[in-house]
Amino acid sequence: MASQQRSVRRVLSLDGGGIRGIIPALVVAHLERHMGAPASELFDLIVGTSTGGILALGLSLQDQQGGSLLAAKRMVALYERHGAQIFERSLWRKLRTAGGLFEEGYSHKALEKVLHKYFANKRMGDCGTPVMVTSYDIERRKTVFLKSWHPDHSELSCAEASRATSAAPTYFEPVNLHWAEQTATLIDGGVFINSPAVSAYAEACKLFPDEPIAMLSVGTGELTRPIPYDAARTWGSALWIMSLLDCMFDGASKAADHQMRLFLGDHYLRVQTQLHFASDDMDDASRGNIRNLKQTAKELIEREEDALRRFLALGAPAETKDAAT
Repeated sequence: MASQQRSVRRVLSLDGGGIRGIIPALVVAHLERHMGAPASELFDLIVGTSTGGILALGLSLQDQQGGSLLAAKRMVALYERHGAQIFERSLWRKLRTAGGLFEEGYSHKALEKVLHKYFANKRMGDCGTPVMVTSYDIERRKTVFLKSWHPDHSELSCAEASRATSAAPTYFEPVNLHWAEQTATLIDGGVFINSPAVSAYAEACKLFPDEPIAMLSVGTGELTRPIPYDAARTWGSALWIMSLLDCMFDGASKAADHQMRLFLGDHYLRVQTQLHFASDDMDDASRGNIRNLKQTAKELIEREEDALRRFLALGAPAETKDAAT
């Protein structure tokens, strides 16, 4: 495995953000094209939350020959081809759920259908690179970290783990997951750690003790819509609920970024962008917004090209440093 030749262990951390997950998917697809290798060979640990968790699981899977089963470009296609199916904005559902006020906004069945199409019968233990995804148990009030190398989690299907990490409140209903003779009622890990960078670092320190660590953390776009004081001061719970989720997700990501800069310094790279023309809605899978998100990712990659090359050169074997630089 290529990672065994590296002097620095590379970690990939992927934020949550719904349909905006196409941004980190495109960033990783660019890295795979540039290096001529799948993410499962470029990184020693891949960690994700919500849509980032789905990406992490897909990028970690290998086929029987040790190659990539779901290259990043295939994960990009998940958003392009199936985003509107997952986030179907039908008038009937809006009326039946009162716009998501009395029931989750979207049916989990469409999401599960897509996940089963991509992951089939693959289990977490099939991941060629260690992968971890985050979730939250609302019955036990516990954070949950599903790990491909953990004996209790290795038999979980990747589709189930993807569903657990992406069950965002108000968007999809919680999921019951069974492992090691226990049942958990799980929701999106973004409720406590939308950017899993700090937890990814802690896990890397346990997996690779006394080894240097470098981390690439990729966001799904920063929220830019302001919440005016004159509006917010009169809001009750019904009006606050969606904005509060956005604030929690965005605030957690910014806090993780601050902490990781202190922990790793030059061995940490955060690739993130503001959403100036693409929608920051997690569920806007319209053709126009997908196009805008792809353009946003293109501009982000162009801006961070040199930084990404320098990151990939960290710990690279001598014969591959030229490709990275």
